Amino acid sequence: MNAKTNSPSWLFFDIGSTLVDETKVYEGRFKYIAEKSGLSYDEVCDSALELFKQNKKGDKELMKRLGLPIPEWKSADEVLYPDAKSVLQKLSWKTGGKYKIGIIANQNPGSKERLKSFGILEYIDLVVASAEEGCAKPDRKIFEIALSRAGLEGQAANAVMIGDRIDNDIIPANEIGMKTLWVKQGYGKYWRFSREAENREFKGALAKAPENASETVPERTSERADFEVDDLTGVLEIF
Repeated sequence: MNAKTNSPSWLFFDIGSTLVDETKVYEGRFKYIAEKSGLSYDEVCDSALELFKQNKKGDKELMKRLGLPIPEWKSADEVLYPDAKSVLQKLSWKTGGKYKIGIIANQNPGSKERLKSFGILEYIDLVVASAEEGCAKPDRKIFEIALSRAGLEGQAANAVMIGDRIDNDIIPANEIGMKTLWVKQGYGKYWRFSREAENREFKGALAKAPENASETVPERTSERADFEVDDLTGVLEIF
């Protein structure tokens, strides 16, 4: 599908590791684990990374295994990705772009205030965050709330979910019928696809196009996004 010729009307973004860089938050959590467990900082980082590669939440899983209390997430340590503002500015209908911009995110209370402090709230038309809604991704309810408020009930294909997490962003959005774009940033980039997803992608790549068809579309699994990019700037090459 060429997104520029089959344009959706709404683009929904996740926040963490999509619009904002969470590196400093994780560094703080890894230091906490090291101090409480007696492990070195490098050992903690390596262990957490291996857990992320197993599709687990590496920091939380490691704390659980070590019997450590899980501290509050320090949103104050998040910083805006350097290209986030310019990307939103170019996409938003408010500043000459083509799209309405929404947020679907699992966040502590005060998402709008944080987005305003980052200088990007002005480009965003709708914020749907877990703390205010009482439900969280991957629950499809939070996606349904967002689509309803955007006036897209029964029109999920007119919206795109853009996020770093296959489990929280891509799978539920695919299942509800939205288009999806995976931004391979943060620890979400280490997601390992199931054998089923890998097999179907492989078969799709080998499939011979019928003589009367211009292209062959591989069978879709809920894990696979419609589009993949390495950073936010890559979104502009698609939309």
